[in-house]
Amino acid sequence: MFVVEAPARTTSAPVTAPPAPRTARLRRLVRSAAPYLYLLPALVLLVIWVYRPLVQAFELSAYSWNMLPSSPMTPVGTGNYERLLDLPVFWDSLGRTGVLILGMLPFTVVLPLLIAVASTRVSGRARTLYHACIFAPFLVAPVAAAAVWRWLLHPGGGVVGRVFDTGHNWVYDAETAHAVIIGITGWQLLGFAVLVMWAGLAGINGDYAEAARVDGASPGQVGRWITLPLLSPTLMFLVLTTVLLSPVLTFPLIDSMTQGGPSRSTTNIYYLLWDYAFHSFDAGLGAAAGVVLFTGFGVLAGVLVWLSEKVAFHDD
Repeated sequence: MFVVEAPARTTSAPVTAPPAPRTARLRRLVRSAAPYLYLLPALVLLVIWVYRPLVQAFELSAYSWNMLPSSPMTPVGTGNYERLLDLPVFWDSLGRTGVLILGMLPFTVVLPLLIAVASTRVSGRARTLYHACIFAPFLVAPVAAAAVWRWLLHPGGGVVGRVFDTGHNWVYDAETAHAVIIGITGWQLLGFAVLVMWAGLAGINGDYAEAARVDGASPGQVGRWITLPLLSPTLMFLVLTTVLLSPVLTFPLIDSMTQGGPSRSTTNIYYLLWDYAFHSFDAGLGAAAGVVLFTGFGVLAGVLVWLSEKVAFHDD
């Protein structure tokens, strides 16, 4: 017995009228503006807390003012810049800033590379403990680190003096104070740099090294000709971070341990502009130093970014 089914009844979708041209344009405008609306709060904060003070610093550098509300601001044009460039302490602090950056590079580039490569041979829970021990100093507040290291380096019974059997005053000696600041800052930044290096190593495809080993390459050749070129963007990022952030990150240590001394041996360019503004109350000179610092580091950062892009393009 055959059952004949009735053909399925099809219903056509209702035809809707196309949107009006003005409505379509409004929708496209809202759709194109949506990403900028999400960015708007961040842009507002960036303008208020970064660009507005920067413009004010440029304006203040053209005035002579002692920061007292009752004292008038006297226009001096480029006088603050001329006075700043004539000060020997400015050039001395600039040289110390260069020494600081060069002294930080082993802690932020060389040692992190060696530690990150060595950690690839550690596995299991030991690797987690290894990572935690390396990264822990980065979590210590700089002021707390300064207090602990002052106690460790104290000439009257500090741990370092007992280990090396010396009563040398490491912090308040002009020949060693700057090295102490560099060493403590490097000790703190080492964990961050190693973390960045781990991320760079994790982003390298292991097939490259495996193919090189199949072709007979030794571990040293793999590291020299494969790992290091592929890590070059990461290395350039760490160099850029060291150049831009080292003078800033040393400020809490300098202010807590040496206050720029002894004999200004730890006064870098960043601490100098703060000293002019808030110790000497010479707001115009401090603003001029800040503008010079911003311009110099901006040019240096631009050169490093250009080099990093060239390196990344060459690797690709």
